[in-house]
Amino acid sequence: MNPTVRRLAKLLSRLPGVGEKTAQRYILWLLTADPAIAKELGQQLITLRDELGPCERCGNVAEIRSGRALCDICADGKRDARVLCVVARVHDLVAVERSGTMRGRYFVLGRLLSPLEGIGTEDLPVVKLIERIRADAVSEVIVATPPSVDGEATALLLKRELASLPITVTRIASGVPHGGDLEFADPITMGRALAGRQRL
Repeated sequence: MNPTVRRLAKLLSRLPGVGEKTAQRYILWLLTADPAIAKELGQQLITLRDELGPCERCGNVAEIRSGRALCDICADGKRDARVLCVVARVHDLVAVERSGTMRGRYFVLGRLLSPLEGIGTEDLPVVKLIERIRADAVSEVIVATPPSVDGEATALLLKRELASLPITVTRIASGVPHGGDLEFADPITMGRALAGRQRL
């Protein structure tokens, strides 16, 4: 295999869900397709981190405008700021949003509590979450962490940390498979899980 193709395949195979064979297939396709596609893709990748970043309010993906990053959801005045859905990752936010039943706003933790991976309470943005709850006069926090061991541990941690606040803390209902990622839940399952949420 050509050394350039090998280097590029090694880089592409670092993406989630892309193995070495899939990476090679992408490269070979790009070499035989319209050259404009490869050039446009390359240009978009070069500017990706300059144009997009985490939303400064919730952690969602946002366009950087005038040095600030505010996502479309946080900028939407029609959203109910009193309802805050806490998710582990942006992928989970996208899955919840796809259900079409969440009209509040979001807060992305960025990770889950996981002692085995060395992720403790101090590694989660709990203080920032509490500040957001107070600033937006939130009345309900929906904990939408995955129904996995780490997701449940994170939910219990949030229940404890938010217990002193005058808010209702709810947890998405079952309906999402145990041990599964929210990213792969279909919209109907995700909608039922949100509709059937329970107090923690």
